[in-house]
Amino acid sequence: MNKKQVLVIDDEPDIRELLELTLGRMNLETRSAANIDEARHLLQGFRFDLCLTDMRLPDGNGIDLVRHIQEKYPQLPVAVITAHGNMETAIAALKAGAFDFVSKPLDLNDLRNIVRSALKVNQGGAVAPVPERVGTRELLGKSPAIEKVRSMIEKLARSQAPVYISGESGTGKELAARLIHELGPRASKPFVPVNCGAIPEQLMESEFFGHKKGSFTGAVQDKEGLFKAADGGTLFLDEVGDLPVHMQVKLLRAIQEKSVRPVGTQSEIRVDVRILSATHKKLHELVREGKFRQDLYYRLNVIELPIPSLRGRPEDVPLLAEALCERLARGQGMPAPRLSKSALEALQTYPFPGNVRELENVLERALTLCDGNEITGDDLQLREEPQPSADMTHPDFSTQSSLEEYLEQVERGAIEQALVRTNRNKTAAAKLLGITFRALRYKLEKLGIE
Repeated sequence: MNKKQVLVIDDEPDIRELLELTLGRMNLETRSAANIDEARHLLQGFRFDLCLTDMRLPDGNGIDLVRHIQEKYPQLPVAVITAHGNMETAIAALKAGAFDFVSKPLDLNDLRNIVRSALKVNQGGAVAPVPERVGTRELLGKSPAIEKVRSMIEKLARSQAPVYISGESGTGKELAARLIHELGPRASKPFVPVNCGAIPEQLMESEFFGHKKGSFTGAVQDKEGLFKAADGGTLFLDEVGDLPVHMQVKLLRAIQEKSVRPVGTQSEIRVDVRILSATHKKLHELVREGKFRQDLYYRLNVIELPIPSLRGRPEDVPLLAEALCERLARGQGMPAPRLSKSALEALQTYPFPGNVRELENVLERALTLCDGNEITGDDLQLREEPQPSADMTHPDFSTQSSLEEYLEQVERGAIEQALVRTNRNKTAAAKLLGITFRALRYKLEKLGIE
């Protein structure tokens, strides 16, 4: 069996020798270049499975070489070697298409992990195309918008760059994250999703980084934490915009240093985790308002993957509806009913503020209400909520009521409208209102809303 070939580019002979020895012990063959010109000649003459390049070279910038390889040899993963602490350069390399980066002085364990991951990507020449169905999870649709998402996922699966998945609530951001993981070199390792808005603030550090037994009241045994649970795999930070500022600082350090310190310990633990994140909020606006750290935003948002709303791809609604009906009926142990013409017309004209999640809720209700083996337009019970009038949105302030009572009226109206729009789904309503689930639960109790 032929050995894998690695191209090493560095102008320092000592670094080249260290890389050649390390890769040789991994049963890999290497060819070395001291500058970009030599590297281009080797690329023309040989087929490589991986390229390792320094960022600062005598005749140019490593990022220029990354772009050249992306253009001429798109199947070749490139890992860049950066100066210690120079995250701006590392992020620029990832944006240009680099697979991953390692910092000087070289940590050989980090280097070996990157090499193994990169070689997995190149097995068979390319990542398999994103299927419409992956196990029980589906990425259904034929619209140009969803085809673009599939194409992006294929490219992102080949990289280790952090990805920020944006889109409205209910569009399928976690599904996209799972597909990126399952189609990439980390597929055999854990995919660990976490809803940042659902963790009590006082427990966040322990949940993310773990803790030592006895480190605080209630810590009755050691806990490894989410980063350690995802070691070698992917950590998906859903609703990352809900992280409090003090936790944003700790998260940034963990991502940059690739290590975590469990609560109650003095030593750090190395972790190898790919970070994917998502939120329905507009992170750049939170940054401008000072609610989200700019340095963490740039670290998470190396590449953005926007997920289209359901109303932005109405041609996909019939296909999605039929697949969801089939799955829901199977779960209830019954044959899948047919969607009538009136039902399909109603679904295609409804705006679905709650997106695919709302479509699933609507169909689940219709399955219960329908007679026989057909769902009609009436069974769907689609009622597009009228836009609130100015009086509904902002009730007149009366001198007979206090400012606090007036504000409670406004708050009550907004919450009740959000609950109606999301079919009383509190999690979806909280996202629609732009607040955390904990905050909504508190307000429901305070206002006495059932």
